[in-house]
Amino acid sequence: MQAHTPRIDFYAAAPDAMKAMMAMEVAVGKLGLEPALIELIKLRASQINGCAYCVDLHAGDMRKQGESERRITGVSVWRETPFFTPRERAALAWTEALTLLAQSHAPDTDYAALAEQFTPAEMVAVTMAVNAINSWNRFGVGFRKLPTL
Repeated sequence: MQAHTPRIDFYAAAPDAMKAMMAMEVAVGKLGLEPALIELIKLRASQINGCAYCVDLHAGDMRKQGESERRITGVSVWRETPFFTPRERAALAWTEALTLLAQSHAPDTDYAALAEQFTPAEMVAVTMAVNAINSWNRFGVGFRKLPTL
């Protein structure tokens, strides 16, 4: 199977739109969540959305932060592994629920798990992180942004 062909450079096409996206990304980083947790959210949503660029980017960022290969590769099967804390599991479940919103409708069980592990402000922060990466994934997949070799 052949890799996709990139479409447009969305940074060059609409710099003001990308400044707004970057501002949201900066805001998420200031909401008090652990950087490693944010990267787990980014990687899992990107896997679900099939964003090759973002999967590559965030797996690399996790490696730079000292994350183990077992946890990085285990994100796609996190429910079946012992590698993640209850807090991380709650965030990953919420990430999946919101990323697959049309199918999941954000089930009460995932909300309850989130509420058990996070304060209300942190719940909003996790949701913002999920929203941000899903937005980036739509740019990456829609315009076929590819990882660099």
